[in-house]
Amino acid sequence: MKKIYYSLLVFTSLLVAACNSKVQKEEPMEMSVEQKAESFATFKLTTDLSVLTEHERQMLPLLFKAAKIMDDLFWKEAYGDQNEILAKSTSEAMTKFIEINYGPWERLNDNKPFVDGVGPKPAGARFYPVDMTKEEFEAWDEPTKNSLYTIVTRDSLGQLRSVPYHIAFATEIKEAADYLRQAAALADEPGLKKYLELRADALLSDDYYASDMAWMEMKNNIIDFVVGPIESYEDQLFGYKASHEAYILVKDKAWSARLDKFAALLPELQRALPCGAPYKSEMPGSDSDLNAYDVIYYAGDCNAGSKTIAINLPNDEKVRAEKGSRKLQLKNAMQAKFEKILVPISNLLIAEDQRQHVTFDAFFENTMFHEVAHGLGLGNTIDGTKTVRQALRNTYTSIEEGKADILGLWVVSKLNEMGELGDKDLMDNFVTFMAGIFRSVRFGAGSAHGKANMIRFYFFQSLGAFERDELTGTYRVKFEKMKEAMMKLSDLLLTIQGNGDYAQAVELIEQMGTIRDDLQADLDRINAEGIPVDIVFQQGPGIFGQIQ
Repeated sequence: MKKIYYSLLVFTSLLVAACNSKVQKEEPMEMSVEQKAESFATFKLTTDLSVLTEHERQMLPLLFKAAKIMDDLFWKEAYGDQNEILAKSTSEAMTKFIEINYGPWERLNDNKPFVDGVGPKPAGARFYPVDMTKEEFEAWDEPTKNSLYTIVTRDSLGQLRSVPYHIAFATEIKEAADYLRQAAALADEPGLKKYLELRADALLSDDYYASDMAWMEMKNNIIDFVVGPIESYEDQLFGYKASHEAYILVKDKAWSARLDKFAALLPELQRALPCGAPYKSEMPGSDSDLNAYDVIYYAGDCNAGSKTIAINLPNDEKVRAEKGSRKLQLKNAMQAKFEKILVPISNLLIAEDQRQHVTFDAFFENTMFHEVAHGLGLGNTIDGTKTVRQALRNTYTSIEEGKADILGLWVVSKLNEMGELGDKDLMDNFVTFMAGIFRSVRFGAGSAHGKANMIRFYFFQSLGAFERDELTGTYRVKFEKMKEAMMKLSDLLLTIQGNGDYAQAVELIEQMGTIRDDLQADLDRINAEGIPVDIVFQQGPGIFGQIQ
């Protein structure tokens, strides 16, 4: 197996730096729940519905209802009875903050409790019995225990049992499937009709392969509906269990047309990856596509804490091998984060003469190619024994998000080298990327995205990819050094994944996946300026009076 010698050097240098750090800072005053609730900037999710046909507009109320069911299911998975915890709220602000976090634990602050008496958040959320140990689970002889689509409970004798989602949530799942079938009956576009019908079947069987394939084959739909148990971020015990969520999307045809050409380049990008040949031996499917959308509803997992601004699906490695993946850019939500969060952070922490390099186009590209990068590398370990997700277990999401972040920047650099991006200044992407670290590292160690950004910050620091001006408290990107660090970190993460090296993944997260005092001091400055930590949506059918 490939050895990453420079990673040991990086670990050592970071440990020395941490031990020798003389940064002294006062402990910041704890924010009140009212202040924390207000730290999420409100943004209305809307779009021009005139691009939809009459039948498509009639579909929307049905999709809203199905999405709301996904939202209710995620509450059960993340906390339990939402009414129980909402009843403990002592103010409107606390109610708002509970709803933002889908429970009493602050997702962007290492899941610390903010409601008295609730205790720490279970690592396995509600996917497993709270009293279950890892040892008990691992000793349990049950073939479906690692399934994405089962919940683990105890029977009347206290023994573990594995219950498929479609049985555990039978009433809700049947109702959601009925809404999807009603929406399918209204669909004019054959691909969308087929997908909705198959997705209804999938909800009732927990077999998503056929509907994922149908979703990949949709090309001409304007409405898109991502729905079901999809991501495994919420399961921080093992990373096995998928959470329910939904997005309702309306395609931006003009922006999507700009992106068409990049999907065809995935095989060439895979061959050029900055890693050894065994770690790029798989070839992504040829049907991948890139599109831009306005999102008009988030439900469940994707709406909890920090809001997703781009999607790369499906996660099924078999579907990816056969069809590739679709990368959906959520343009209106992305614009909100850029204007309300990234620009103010840049004005505070980026060197004044580099601030002109922070642009929406670069932010859009970095985000888009992050999603492209999810489809690069390996889905299975090089020894062929298991998937990367299975091998890396609870570290998978942090390593995968870190890979997609840094490899997305590499994709921009490679496409520019290939002449595919026209006349552009890569400094825009590099400086915007640096500013984006400060935006995302605020998500905290309780978030896969937060840990991924912490790792990248300290890896960059160890290789001199940026310098900090002590007088102004601003950061300056060193282009060539950042490019070098980009290549090395891409190689490291691709190799960890290909080897399925759980121990090295744990080591990397433990060494670099926490915020140290010097970085925390700058994050405290961001908070002191009142810069929003993320966004919260005004959304739902009430925004669109004509479809009620």
